Amino acid sequence: MHKIQDRDRWYAFFRPYVDWMFRRSYRRFEYIGKENIPTDGAVIFAPNHTNALCDAMAILGIDHGRKVFVARADIFKDPKKAAILNWLKIMPISRVRDGLEEVRHNDETMNKAVDTLRDGVPFCIFAEGTHHPDRTILPLSKGIFRIALQANESFGAEKPIYIVPVGIAYGDYFHLWDSVRVTIGEPINVTAFVQSRLSFVDSRAQLIMELREVLTERMTALVVKSEELRVKSERLPRWAAIPLAVVLSLVFVVSAAMTVPLWGMWLFIQHKVKDRAFHNSIQYVWQLVFLTLTLLIPLPFWMFFQEYIYQLRIKN
Repeated sequence: MHKIQDRDRWYAFFRPYVDWMFRRSYRRFEYIGKENIPTDGAVIFAPNHTNALCDAMAILGIDHGRKVFVARADIFKDPKKAAILNWLKIMPISRVRDGLEEVRHNDETMNKAVDTLRDGVPFCIFAEGTHHPDRTILPLSKGIFRIALQANESFGAEKPIYIVPVGIAYGDYFHLWDSVRVTIGEPINVTAFVQSRLSFVDSRAQLIMELREVLTERMTALVVKSEELRVKSERLPRWAAIPLAVVLSLVFVVSAAMTVPLWGMWLFIQHKVKDRAFHNSIQYVWQLVFLTLTLLIPLPFWMFFQEYIYQLRIKN
């Protein structure tokens, strides 16, 4: 029986291009602390959630390996969308706000998460439960700790289970073409933590509370230490935009002609989406799909135009 964490040839085929396009969407992209990722056990990534899809893409790009994610359950109601999300290695998870009846369905997701970890595939859950474009940490949900403890009970004797805190910071939360910094912090060895607390903790709820305190502290430290990332350099004078677009090459002019309608359609969609935290993600998917459909011909001008818009934005 096929499992969500299993290898998929089409997923493997498209993955390098998707990763490349995401990195190309930002002028500066850096990972700090990769050496903190354990190699001797099961890994649960616990990043802050300031964007929508872009946060998941930032975690996915830590390395070239597979990772399994969860997303809010309501977007899985359409069977076609659910099939696509499953192919993208995303599972549904219900939140308390969805109602107790929906939360009961999380048992299946947790079992699949434990199975994913047992197979050596990292699992990622945004423990804050919702996105918010700010450098703070919201109260963490209990789901991540329940998965970690269930995994520890299931196979903790074979290999340790780790929760790895991650801080994601953007130079601009609402536009692409700025900068991203992903900081990987000191992991929590859940297996060792549980063993050290057996004589002091008399309930699972207390154990979850203590784990939540430790993870909150480590995630907060990563977010607080994130410096201002916006790139300030002046690479292109404003007056040079139009002449440069015309004189570079025929391909550049053709690219411009093909890109302007795409940009106009993106601005229309952006206007319709009220939650600005989704703008980065929608623009990324938009360019991923439509630049591909046009055989990447508009890519030179698309990059040029984003740079130009970026310069106008930081000057104002």
